[in-house]
Amino acid sequence: MPDLKYSSGFGNEFATEAHPGALPVGQNAPQKAPLGLYTEQLSGSPFTAPRLLNRRTWTYRIRPSVMHKPYERIANGMVRSTPFNEVETTPSQLRWDPLPLPTTPGGVDFIDGLTTLAGNGDLTMHSGVAIHIYSANKSMTDRFFYTADGELLFVPQLGRLLLHTELGILDLTPGEVALIPRGIKFRVELLDPQARGYLLENYGASFRLPELGAIGANGLANSRDFLTPHAAYDDRDNGKFQVVAKFQGNLWATDFDHSPLDVVAWHGNYAPCKYDLARFNCINSVSFDHPDPSIYTVLTSPSEIPGTANVDFAIFPPRWIVAEHTFRPPWFHRNFMNEFMGLVTGEYDAKAEGFVPGGASLHNCMSGHGPDAETFDRASKAELKPVKLDGTLAFMFETRFVCRPTKFAMDTAARQNEYYTCWQTLKKNFKP
Repeated sequence: MPDLKYSSGFGNEFATEAHPGALPVGQNAPQKAPLGLYTEQLSGSPFTAPRLLNRRTWTYRIRPSVMHKPYERIANGMVRSTPFNEVETTPSQLRWDPLPLPTTPGGVDFIDGLTTLAGNGDLTMHSGVAIHIYSANKSMTDRFFYTADGELLFVPQLGRLLLHTELGILDLTPGEVALIPRGIKFRVELLDPQARGYLLENYGASFRLPELGAIGANGLANSRDFLTPHAAYDDRDNGKFQVVAKFQGNLWATDFDHSPLDVVAWHGNYAPCKYDLARFNCINSVSFDHPDPSIYTVLTSPSEIPGTANVDFAIFPPRWIVAEHTFRPPWFHRNFMNEFMGLVTGEYDAKAEGFVPGGASLHNCMSGHGPDAETFDRASKAELKPVKLDGTLAFMFETRFVCRPTKFAMDTAARQNEYYTCWQTLKKNFKP
C-alpha cells in the first residue's frame, strides 16, 4: 500500500505538493508554472459564492484535463437517475437483503458493479439524491470515473478500498466514510477479494457540518477529524486509459493517452476527504425521552428552505442508553422526511431480525414504521438500567423528497416482500 499522508479539517484551505517546488509561490497562475506543469482550476461552486461557501482548488498537473477525444455514450448498466419514474412509488414500507456479490468470470469493477436502488429530485436543478449499492471483486487499473451530477459519499460495508483521486489517495475501511466532490476523477482499488457498500450521490448543495444550535460549540462530528489526502500523482502515458463520466444521468466514456490522475501539487478547499465514524461524539438524553434523531447528523446538504435538508447523513453508532421511564428503541413514527437506512455491522436496536449488514430499508413520507413486535415486547419489559449499545453501526440518508425505488429495487429477489409481517403480531393492550 502506498505511503499515505493526510491533513485534517473539513472545508479547510490546504496546500500540498508531491514534488518539491511544484507549487508556485504568491501567484495562482504564473506565466510559466513550476516544473513545466499546467495550471488548472477546479471550481466546485459559482465564482461569486460567499467566501464561507466558496469551493475551489488550483491544480498543477502534467497535462490539462481537456486533452481527450470526444465522449461517447455507453450503456448505463444498472445505474439510474432522475426523474426516477420507471415504476410507481408505493407508500408501503420496503426492505432489502444484501445484494449478492459478483461472480462474473473475469471480475466486476466498481463502475460495472454499481446498482441504483432509489432516488429523487431533479439533477438538472441541483436537487435530490440517488442511492446506489456498489459491489466489486476487481480493481480499476486503467479505468477512471467521475460524476458531474453530484458529490459521492462512500459508506463501505464489506472490504477495504483505496480511492485513487486526482488530489491524492484515500484508504477506506468499513466504519469510515469518504466524500468525493462533484467532477473529481478517481479509480477504486480493492484491498480485499470483494467489496460492497452504499453510495449516496448528492445532487444538491455540498455536504457540510450541521449547525450545533443549543448543543453549543462542541459535539457530533469535529472538523479536525476529517482527513484530506496529500498530493500524489500518477505519471503514466503508455497505454489506453478509459474515463467514464456520469453526466445528466447517463454514462459516457472516452480514452486518454495518459493517466488523468496527474496532479503534482494543489492548493484550495475543494478536495476529497474521509472520516472515521468512531470519532463521532454522540449526544443523548440523560433524563427521560428521546431527543430527535437529528442529533446523530454527521453531514448535511441544506436546501433553500431553512431547516429542511436536501439530505442528511446520520449514524447510529455504539453509545450509552440511560434514559429513565422511557421506551428506548426508536419509537413508532411517521415523518415528513424520507428515510433510507443501511447497516454496516452488528444489529439495529429497532429490529429483531431481517435487517442485516449490507441490507437496506426505505420508509417514505408519512408511512408508519418503528420497532417490530418482538423488539417492542422485549423493550417494554426491559429493566431500565444503563446499557451500552455496542457492536453496531447503522446509518440513515434522510431526504426532503420521497425516495422513488427503481424497477430493479422493486423486482429483485433481494426485496423482502413479507417485511410488513414484522408488525402484524403487535397486540391490542388497551385496558380502559
